[in-house]
Amino acid sequence: MPDVVLRDETAAGRPAGALRLSDLPERMTLRELIRLRVREEVARCDADPSRDPAGPAGARRTGRAGPAVDWVERADRAERAFAANGFFVFSADRRLEDLDEEPDLTAGLELTFVKVVPPAGG
Repeated sequence: MPDVVLRDETAAGRPAGALRLSDLPERMTLRELIRLRVREEVARCDADPSRDPAGPAGARRTGRAGPAVDWVERADRAERAFAANGFFVFSADRRLEDLDEEPDLTAGLELTFVKVVPPAGG
């Protein structure tokens, strides 16, 4: 069962964090990986209120004493953001363009998430 490292980068190529997911099945769609990532980030945030994850769905919340973040709603938001080019996902130097695409997880993998920042004023 492979491990996958999900790296975040800014649009300028600067590292912005990483998350390792372990013991994954050898076949998963990009959609499943994104949803798993959001669920894991929200769970970590709920377990440690000092954390403020910044994954593809923007799982941040204000007022730490508030209710738990709804990971399903955040995962749905992440899927919509991907479809609207709000962030890109790369495997090696290849951009993954379809949520139903299955990256090869057999040899361990690093996926890079690049969040697109909209231009000022638009």
